[in-house]
Amino acid sequence: MIARLDLRLVPTALAVWAVTLTGLLAGWVPAAVVALLALLAAPLVWKAVSARPVARGALVVLLLAGVAATGIAVRVHAVEHHPVRLAAGHGERATLRVTLTSAPTPLRGASFGARRAADRSLVRAELQAGELAGQLAGHRVLAGGAVVLLVPTAQWRDLIAGQQVTATGKVSPPRAGELTVAAFQVFGPPADVAAAPGWQRVAEDLRDGLRQVSADVLGPAAAGLLPGLVVGDTGRLPPEVEQNFETAGLSHLTAVSGANLAIVCGAVLVLLHLVGAGPGVSAVGAGAALVGFVVLAGPEPSVLRAAVMGAITLLALVLGRQRSALPALSASVIGLLLLLPDMATSAGFALSVAATAGLVLLAPVWSSALRARGVPIGLAEAIAVPLAAHVVTAPLIAALSGEVSLVAVPANMLAGPVVAPATVFGVLATVVAPVSTWVAGVFGRLAAPELEWIILVAERAAAVPGAVFDWPSGTVGGLALAVIAAVGLIALRGKRIRLVLAVGLLLVVLVVVPVRTVLSGWPVPGWSVVACDVGQGDGLVLATGRPDEAVVVDTGPDPQRAAECLRRLGIRRISLAVLTHLHADHVSGLAALMGKIPVDAVAIGPLREPAWAMDDVARDARAHRVPIVPLLSGQRAAWPGLVLDVLGPDPALARTQSADDANDASIVLLATTPAGRVLLTGDVELPGQGRLVSSGADLRADVLKVPHHGSRYTAPRFLQAVRPRLAVISVGAGNTYGHPSPFIVDNLTRAGTKVLRTDQEGDIAILPGPQGPRYVARGDPLRAGES
Repeated sequence: MIARLDLRLVPTALAVWAVTLTGLLAGWVPAAVVALLALLAAPLVWKAVSARPVARGALVVLLLAGVAATGIAVRVHAVEHHPVRLAAGHGERATLRVTLTSAPTPLRGASFGARRAADRSLVRAELQAGELAGQLAGHRVLAGGAVVLLVPTAQWRDLIAGQQVTATGKVSPPRAGELTVAAFQVFGPPADVAAAPGWQRVAEDLRDGLRQVSADVLGPAAAGLLPGLVVGDTGRLPPEVEQNFETAGLSHLTAVSGANLAIVCGAVLVLLHLVGAGPGVSAVGAGAALVGFVVLAGPEPSVLRAAVMGAITLLALVLGRQRSALPALSASVIGLLLLLPDMATSAGFALSVAATAGLVLLAPVWSSALRARGVPIGLAEAIAVPLAAHVVTAPLIAALSGEVSLVAVPANMLAGPVVAPATVFGVLATVVAPVSTWVAGVFGRLAAPELEWIILVAERAAAVPGAVFDWPSGTVGGLALAVIAAVGLIALRGKRIRLVLAVGLLLVVLVVVPVRTVLSGWPVPGWSVVACDVGQGDGLVLATGRPDEAVVVDTGPDPQRAAECLRRLGIRRISLAVLTHLHADHVSGLAALMGKIPVDAVAIGPLREPAWAMDDVARDARAHRVPIVPLLSGQRAAWPGLVLDVLGPDPALARTQSADDANDASIVLLATTPAGRVLLTGDVELPGQGRLVSSGADLRADVLKVPHHGSRYTAPRFLQAVRPRLAVISVGAGNTYGHPSPFIVDNLTRAGTKVLRTDQEGDIAILPGPQGPRYVARGDPLRAGES
């Protein structure tokens, strides 16, 4: 089979990719040198063509690599010497007229303090004109040049691609490896907004119709998933579902990819074949569907990439032209990189190329081998397609994420058969919605069982113990896994080796993973408190004395890390979730937590600021039917193995404060546990600490959760009043805030306190010891420290 492959364009595609990367990462000078060398070598290779026909391939490689090197050198030089790039180096202000090339996309990920990530959106645009201020005042900005805008979500959310706007803000250098002139920080609304082209407005109306139909006829999770399957819109997908998809290896379903286009175009081809259309009509129909889908999803680089890859997938899987697929893939890589060289550094592009190569090269071979052994054709393809895609993309995913999924292949096998009908019904609902919302709703309801099945598969796969395991990230880790995969594929050609590997895989799945989970030493028996490693935020778990039940104090900045910590601890019910204050690095994980574990109540303090956070908490609590209860100074809550006394804040004082005072309005708890007294302080700062000391309350504690991630704003006399044996600092690795402060760490250490940090220890369990509380760090059960 390998001998029949047409590999002639593969070296050329790799060479074009390599020289494009050289220009993007190393600058225009090395790219120009490569172009010059190609120009000088071309005549020598040309002379060898007549004597050695094999030199023709080398000549093609040389010429196209030279063209790519020349093009990227010219583009990078133009970007580096653009007036806006020069202004970015000085941090100047500017007023720019731009044409949006993408719709505003709210930033995802962890939020901190009073600001959430989604308050800012990213917009890609093309410069039209502008004026610079500061040292470069008077420089005229010519049309041309890509910029990335960071804008206020609320003021820009209604804009769409194709609109021209004027914006004023501060320019800064862009991220390396892109042909972007500058990043543009905008803090105000757009001005002089022009109307979008008609076709862009029609596409946006269709997308709005899909979102509305989904919300009307589907449950919350399915309503968020359907737009993701159809056009890659995951804005309404619940965070817990999104995390399940990532763990289960199904996140590719919610990104516009070649698979989406292959499904839509394949459905059109099947329909035209059923009505007796000829090859020409079928080709035109599939091409029209391809163009229509690109318009619907938006002609962004990722969508154009998906269009090309989808066409190749159709070529190989629908038309059965395996031999022509590899040249087509290579030619597509060359064309895309010449037109859109930014893709050379795109992880999505690399994953698309790898996945498409796996689908057109490995999947047909494996499917045929399975059918030859008596496996039905449908089952053979259901096994071969996800397995091929996973094998070729796993090294890239491991290099990017530092993880390898053990459940991705079975999860894709189970979910794969219903993806196509759900996508087709979603597209039909989108197209029909402007004409009849009732008919569109019918198509939405027809997609509901498939969507619920995909969500169920993701949830069950993500819950498998050892579903993912850590792997070295970066180039070394990716190459190591690629070598292992290649050796494994070669070894599988031997019957005996296949049998040995099959037995070994069965042992891993049935024995090694469960034993590894059971004998991991985590959770530690008898733990009283666990400080979860949630990054730059707080997330603590307190045992109540009842099996599988706990009280949670804060949920961290990440939508998932607190939920994962509780899953590792085996918690099945949260009797109370306390939010010490409404900053994002303490409340952002609440929705995911309620989505995975039953929560009896959410407790908050008297200050309901910032307002956006209070609105989010109230909305999420309503969605999960969880009551919100006030927690005030002087209150007490008790369980068989836990007593919580509320020491602050003073309700009267909190009512006079604003969102700027949220840290000092933190709920302060004194927990009495089998491991001793534990003081939980939220982010209370100097004034609040002073009020606690002056109140006359007994602040002595065996364990202190150090306020505000160990910031410098911690009073020595407060630490002296507490006199802890253990001090836990919940802090994110490599944070930019300087937390924890060396002054605070030294102060605690000199007082004889053992300082524990989640960025160094990971999850930290506090449990009773013969001489006082002791601690165990997750993953290192043999290293236990007495206070």
